[in-house]
Amino acid sequence: MAQTNHILPKTGFNGLLENWRSDFLAAISVSLVALPLGLGIAVASGAPAISGITSAVIGGLVVTLFRGSHLAINGPAAGLIAVVLGAIVSLDDGTGQALNYVLAATCVAGVIQVVLGLLKMGRIAEIIPSSVIQGIMVAIGIIIFTSQMHVALGTTSSGKNTIEAFIDIFRNLPSLNPIIAAVSLVGVLLLVILPRVESRIIQFFPATLWVLVVSIPLAYLFNFFEPHAVSLFSRDYEIGPQNLIQIPSDLSKAIVHPNFSKINTMEFWVAVLSITLIASIQTLAMAKAVDKLDPYKRVSNLNKDLIGVGMGTMVAGLIGGIPIITVIVRSTVNVANNAKTKWSNFYHGLLLIIFVVILTPIIQKVPLAALAAILVYIGFRLASPATFKKVYEMGIEQLIFMAVTVVITLYSDLLIGILVGTSFTLLVHILLARMPVGMFFGMALKSESQLVKKEENEYDLVLRGIANFLSIPKLASLTESIPSGASVNIDMSGTRLVGMTYMDKLIEFLNDQRDSGGHVVIKGLDHHVSSSDYNRSLKILLSNNVNTKLTPRQNGLKSIAEKSGLIFDSAVNWNTSLLKKFQFFEIRPLERKSNCLRGKFNNKEVQWEIADVTFNEGASFSAEVYNSTIMTIQLNKVIPKFIMEKEGFVDRLFDKVMAFSGYRDIDFELYPDFSKKILFMGQNEYEMKSFFTKELIQFFEGENVQHIECSGDSLLIFNKLKIARTDEVERMVGFAERLVKALNRKKTTNEDSSLYRKRDKILNVEP
Repeated sequence: MAQTNHILPKTGFNGLLENWRSDFLAAISVSLVALPLGLGIAVASGAPAISGITSAVIGGLVVTLFRGSHLAINGPAAGLIAVVLGAIVSLDDGTGQALNYVLAATCVAGVIQVVLGLLKMGRIAEIIPSSVIQGIMVAIGIIIFTSQMHVALGTTSSGKNTIEAFIDIFRNLPSLNPIIAAVSLVGVLLLVILPRVESRIIQFFPATLWVLVVSIPLAYLFNFFEPHAVSLFSRDYEIGPQNLIQIPSDLSKAIVHPNFSKINTMEFWVAVLSITLIASIQTLAMAKAVDKLDPYKRVSNLNKDLIGVGMGTMVAGLIGGIPIITVIVRSTVNVANNAKTKWSNFYHGLLLIIFVVILTPIIQKVPLAALAAILVYIGFRLASPATFKKVYEMGIEQLIFMAVTVVITLYSDLLIGILVGTSFTLLVHILLARMPVGMFFGMALKSESQLVKKEENEYDLVLRGIANFLSIPKLASLTESIPSGASVNIDMSGTRLVGMTYMDKLIEFLNDQRDSGGHVVIKGLDHHVSSSDYNRSLKILLSNNVNTKLTPRQNGLKSIAEKSGLIFDSAVNWNTSLLKKFQFFEIRPLERKSNCLRGKFNNKEVQWEIADVTFNEGASFSAEVYNSTIMTIQLNKVIPKFIMEKEGFVDRLFDKVMAFSGYRDIDFELYPDFSKKILFMGQNEYEMKSFFTKELIQFFEGENVQHIECSGDSLLIFNKLKIARTDEVERMVGFAERLVKALNRKKTTNEDSSLYRKRDKILNVEP
């Protein structure tokens, strides 16, 4: 487990007693977010609005008692809207029992999830290709957007599928209801603007709740409470109670029971499998995502999570609720508000009961258009153009996998979308591997990959054959045998094809090992090719020839090495843990380096390396990938820690280095030209001014300094946030050599420091 300064909270009822205050306060914020989302998700799913609250309550009160997560929040989610809506449509036989049939399917799906958890199959969802999962989420976004746009505009669609319904949005624009559309437009604007407003009062309540609050005066303004027609633009538009949220004043009437009479039909079991599959995939994926947010670095028991969510889903189906999963947005709110244990999820369920009992008369005055605005916004974000751009950057084939999944899903349903998308991905893998089908499956399912223990806490993981989503169970069985904190050398030279989902799993293992103090190196991918620079993209081996042709730049670096007696290695090296000692990379995930040029200075006492590195800036879906050439120098002595930047260069960086804890800008008043040219940061002003003597400052004044960081015994140097040309690499080596000589001939002196101390004493200034 990763090292942390936090003391782990107690678990079970001891944790409840110890942390009830912080958990309860976090639950207040969570429940304020859950209330509007629960109502909107249920309505969009074709179910009564109260069923969303029912599921959220059960997600808190029931799931908490059985699950294996610590800070996750459980309840209904937008990702299941398309599943429930599709099930209601497919099971509708004209008797008015469609919802009851879906509740029965929900119960059965919950039972299956519990069984899967008991059989310890909590990771089964991981074998579905990641591009297919992304495609399903995009399709869900389009389905939500399309269905709710009609509600938001006050129009209807007779389309037989989502594509036709989407076209109907534009076809029916002339017949939109301007009053309904105005309420929806106000809601969307609030969702866009409010998160950017810097106000404690505004930010205390979630934007989704503000949408509901603001919509109520609009309901009074246009009198949604009585059926009537409003004349605008020479036309009459109907407005009335049918445009408001419908929840019973007597909440006991919210209980609806399942009808199992369709259990022997194909439609019923398609609904069951769809709910089981989509709910399980999202629950497991979101549970792992929440673990990454946990400040205590705790890891969820995914099998217990499946059991807990299955129990909750089963109970929800019995009393009128929609399926339950782990939800990321509410979980993020939970973590951000300092929750400590799983009991915050329990409290959020209790608070929702209180809110609904007290606020039912108010909720009944909220226009459906307000909920539609929230869901249109959610749907657009799930299927935004940025998502397609992000997937394209992972490889053109990933975009094709996703697009096929999206189109098939929109013309059919989610289950068929997953099956066809996965099958299509598998077919492309077979074609790219260029081998008979039988051999492909043999190499994927029965690979000769093996784990070899070399020494105590040191392992060799040799991966061979086809490494795609079919091979993940084998990979999981091998990696689970490796203890935390171990040193692992992963050799992938024997792989014919490496899929992105497989690489995701491998990098997840790599990061877990690093977090626990382990040392992981991935090698053997030098001769694989891909359609993208994305480090996890699909890779195929074109040749086993170790003399694979180098690029012109690699040949240039190789020539520099041969000419100067250096070492050049073009191979991709996934071990970048040593770079984490530098502040710059503490907040920028750095996964790989390549084209490494190594040498020594000062009679071979000082080792250095220049490498092309790939790192991320930002988080989650907004993250950007950057490639740069950096230099590291291992000094033969310890010097003060500092960061130097050329003035102006800091503005082109992604965060100001001054934000790093413990560092502050230091002004060398005795050397104004230096201070004007260089932004200098350190932890101890007098120590810095004592170390940076006149001679050393004059050295830097004569050099083109961009970014230099010292961790004490090492230096990090780079000039541009892009790959350096070979001539720039040579200049970087020359600068580093001059810098090392300047540091070695620097005499220890307190002359400047004494001057500063005398000045501060006279001015009565503390450092």
